[in-house]
Amino acid sequence: MSASGVLSFTQQGWEQVLAKVKRAVVYLDAACAESLHWGCGSTRLLEAVGGPDCHLREFEPDAIGGGAKQPKAVFVLSCLLKGRTVEILRDIICRSHFQYCVVVTTVSHAVHLTANHVPAAAAAEMEGQQLVFEQLEEKLCEWMGNMNYTAEVFHVPLLLAPVAPHFALTPAFASLFPLLPQDVHLLNSARPDKRKLGSLGDVDSTALTPELLLQIRCLVSGLSSLCEHLGVREECFAVGSLSRVIAADLANYAPAKNRKKTAAGRASVVFVDRTLDLTGAVGHHGDNLVEKIISALPQLPGHTNDVMVNMIALTALHAEEENYNVVAPGCLSQSNDTTAKALWEALLNTKHKEAVMEVRRHLVEAASRENLPIKMSMGRVTPGQLMSYIQLFKNNLKALMNHCGLLQLGLATAQTLKHPQTAKWDNFLAFERLLLQVCCYGNLVGS
Repeated sequence: MSASGVLSFTQQGWEQVLAKVKRAVVYLDAACAESLHWGCGSTRLLEAVGGPDCHLREFEPDAIGGGAKQPKAVFVLSCLLKGRTVEILRDIICRSHFQYCVVVTTVSHAVHLTANHVPAAAAAEMEGQQLVFEQLEEKLCEWMGNMNYTAEVFHVPLLLAPVAPHFALTPAFASLFPLLPQDVHLLNSARPDKRKLGSLGDVDSTALTPELLLQIRCLVSGLSSLCEHLGVREECFAVGSLSRVIAADLANYAPAKNRKKTAAGRASVVFVDRTLDLTGAVGHHGDNLVEKIISALPQLPGHTNDVMVNMIALTALHAEEENYNVVAPGCLSQSNDTTAKALWEALLNTKHKEAVMEVRRHLVEAASRENLPIKMSMGRVTPGQLMSYIQLFKNNLKALMNHCGLLQLGLATAQTLKHPQTAKWDNFLAFERLLLQVCCYGNLVGS
């Protein structure tokens, strides 16, 4: 799959959103905020918004409404425009002074028809129409208090958070987890008049709960949009019971069938149940620095795969001061810094030892370019050594601005290396390797 294609898919989607946000109050839910975070950065959104009276806000029941000087709102949502989501929309708009509302949903109109129980035959006849979105547009005008005000509702497939050129996450589906053997009993209890399921191998789409089926359909819709952007017709493979259902749903998805008729390229899509890779979640592989950073540092609120980096070392404050929390945390995503992006990709793709040395090399080169008084040292990289390089930038505003992204990754590395969790990680890794050796030896003796 083309790395540029994956990134451009996300950026193209956000460009459609950015075209609508000028001088608006922008409400984002967590999944869309994470896609923005990795795709083009919040700075790009703030630049597109402009204006001192316009703000970014979290889409939540208690979100602040728009004041008299804020007549425009844009809502960017990763969920179906139905139920509780629509209630929150209504409440925010009713306590605001909006005259122009734009609602962007990452869920296609076809899935909204499914959610509203429109039969497949009727949905096929509505192809090209946006009846659900048009009905919501009327509601938006009603809530704004004037049917002559402007409302827009449209779909943009903001499915991915591109962490690296060949690695993207789907934040909206972070909680989607495969069925377990004990779930068979729950599924059987919901189908008293139908043939009972014997095992997970018997599960198909008709056996799933409506909520899970809709979640799968939302994922399938996003994947189909990605394949459309890449110009490919996909061949699906599955390992695991839920993956088999998802692969079958994508193969039978009506918009996907139409797309495949004209797609020039081909792609293979492999779905693997997360339960078949649980060792990755509980193992301590030891070879990747990023894995340790994400495990050791506190999670960035609202994000599934980014952390808070303590930036106090680059300020005049001290950790023991009561007001040090006013310093915004750093993070791993550096979408606007090419040097930091190159280092981030190296951290993802190299082993722990090489990654730490790469952090040191980048810090030394950055300090040299800024003519900072750096003292070279060879041998093993230590947290103290990295901190000594980083603190050279402390009182140099220009140097800080030029290398802010790199310094965040450097601090994340130093803080992880000296974190108590890292020592435990290494101990667990040693024990796991010893246990593996014992098991292998036992198998050899037994044979």
